[in-house]
Amino acid sequence: MSLNSMTGFARFDGTAGDSRFAWEIRSVNGRGLDLRLRLPSGYDAVEAAVRKRGAEVLSRGNVSINLTVTREGATEVFRINEALLASLIETACRFSGKPGLRDASIDGLMAVRGVVDVVEHVPDEDERKSFEATLLKGFETALVSFVEARRSEGEALARILGGQIDEIERLVSEAEALPARTPEAIKNRLLEQLEVLLKRDDIDQQRLAQEAAMLATKADVREELDRLKAHIAQARELLAGSAAVGRRLDFLAQEFNREANTLCSKSNDTVLTRLGLSLKATVDQFKEQVQNVE
Repeated sequence: MSLNSMTGFARFDGTAGDSRFAWEIRSVNGRGLDLRLRLPSGYDAVEAAVRKRGAEVLSRGNVSINLTVTREGATEVFRINEALLASLIETACRFSGKPGLRDASIDGLMAVRGVVDVVEHVPDEDERKSFEATLLKGFETALVSFVEARRSEGEALARILGGQIDEIERLVSEAEALPARTPEAIKNRLLEQLEVLLKRDDIDQQRLAQEAAMLATKADVREELDRLKAHIAQARELLAGSAAVGRRLDFLAQEFNREANTLCSKSNDTVLTRLGLSLKATVDQFKEQVQNVE
């Protein structure tokens, strides 16, 4: 059995030059594929590549992809606003020697806001492309781990679903083997019910024939059991495959539920009713687990 779960988590930490970065990928159940990316500003090219790659690898789930980037030990670059500094020096000279004023010093002028700015290193085109390539390589590593985490959880899901299919098959086989389902038993029940109808004075022959046909139809659950066995075979085939089968298993769970409901409604035997209710409970558990399959 090779299933993928829709829930998973992976993280990758990496470095490039004086920068550290971390990718985190996590997902929960979803009807389709919803990729939600959170990257620092200025990484549009990386975001587009990540979104494309995620759509290629994943098919279902609400997937959150986060990137954090921090610079460590970067060399600071100072830029002097020479025009502003010249204006300040000119003003200081005009006021030099005035009573009550100290002469301006160069370090004092340099401390004026706006004279000296600290600017970050701006990478050139080659540096930017190299860093983006490193980021995408790190994302690919995180994505591989993420897919493996979902596959590992999917293996556990497959075992659970396989056990539930086994239980459904056991209940169907037990229902097939019930003595109450033998032709003789069905005939006797029909005769008993017809005797009750014949005692009524207000029923005509046409109505009697209709009631008899309805009773005969209701007494036979052969079709329901046959369809349940066909659904069991299809479920085993899907679980043995390697494709994304979550939607098909979800539809199959609904079909299981429909047949179980019909079985219960048509049952006129307490043992068959008990089996039908147990079948419904197992189908509900199956459907709940299927919601986690990609």
